[in-house]
Parts: sequence; C-alpha cells; structure tokens
Amino acid sequence: MAKNTIGDVVSRLRSQLKGNTQDAFLTDRMIYAFVLKHAKWLMKREDGKNKLLAFSGVIQTMDYVELVEVDKVEACCTGVSSDCTIRRTKEKLPIFLQGYFGPLIRTIASIDGSEELQPTLPSTYARLSNSKNFRFNKTKYYWFLDDYIYFPNLEWDAIRIEGIFEDDISAFTCEEDSCLVKQDQSFNIPDYLIGELEGQVFKDIMGEYQIPADTAIDKQNIAR
Repeated sequence: MAKNTIGDVVSRLRSQLKGNTQDAFLTDRMIYAFVLKHAKWLMKREDGKNKLLAFSGVIQTMDYVELVEVDKVEACCTGVSSDCTIRRTKEKLPIFLQGYFGPLIRTIASIDGSEELQPTLPSTYARLSNSKNFRFNKTKYYWFLDDYIYFPNLEWDAIRIEGIFEDDISAFTCEEDSCLVKQDQSFNIPDYLIGELEGQVFKDIMGEYQIPADTAIDKQNIAR
C-alpha cells in the first residue's frame, strides 16, 4: 500500500468539510496544524504501548549522516575524566516525532548496519566511563541533545539513522534540487491510526470554527 502524504490527509479532511470550509481563514496550513497536534499525542500513546518502532511502514532512514569532533562542554559531558573524543552530527537533525520515552529513534548504527549504538545520557556515560571496569566495556553509546546526536569515543566519519520524523528528511537523502514540497512529503503515521486521527481533527475543526455539521457528513467515514 502506498504511503499517505501530508497532502492526502489534508485533502481528505477538506473534502469532508466541503462547503463548510469556504471560510478563507481555514487554510491547508491550518488544517495540517490540527493534524500534527493530534498525530503527536497519538504517536506518543502508541509508543507507550511499544507498538511504533516495530512498524516499519513509518520508519525513515538517513543512510549517511556526517559527524564532526566537538569538545566535552558542548556535549554536556564534562564529568568524563579520561581522554575522550566526542563527535556529534555535523548538522542539526530533522525534528523527530516524540514518543513516550523521547525522540522516536529506532536505530543508530554504522553505515553498513553491522554495529548498533546504545542510547544513554551524558551524566550516565560520565559515571560509566569513570568506573573501574569501564576499559572492558566495548559498547558504543550516543545521546540526543538540542537536535544533535553525540557520540563519545567514536572514530567514525558518519552514521546511519532510522527513526520517525516530524520534519522532512529529504535534505539528508536526495539531491538539493529534487526535494519534495510539503504536500508530497510522507505522513509518517501508521495506517491503523489514520481513521482515529482524522476523526479527532474533524471534531476539533468543527468545534473551533463552530461549523454546523450536516447529517450526511456525520454519517461518512472520514478515513475513506
């Protein structure tokens, strides 16, 4: 099944509102604002049930994300006493959708996918690195901070990221002149949530703009 685009979802909602949306103030941008509001809480709810990151249909991949070396202060890791090289993503990353436990990141790995990194916090890594047996720890770690991802004691030039994004990621995956306009970007919500999402958005818009709903619209399934 083809993925829904942002334009698909907005178009279906506008079609359901029909003549009631003649109000010039109700633009596609405003409809999408309602869509995004409900998408965020639905995704957080589903992540709390451990359903989302196994749902491959909404996972997007950035195959080559460059890294640069930074200092410990920027990485909020001043508690590391050993000689520690810290790298971070060269550019700020597109905005991830937020799950129950933080950004919806499924995997951060080497370019070939052979080595996966484990999430942590700067303070947790500092404690680990200062422990007596840390020299035997071969795990590679990362933490997410201010739209960057940081990597202690990593010598790689780039990493691979799989996640669920709110923002367009085409700047990381396509040629500069071929990136998609907003309406054509994928809408990364599982299909089984689309009906509930559109129903909540429809109800919000009707209430916000005090639009009278006729019987025909009430009986329609807006997920169609």
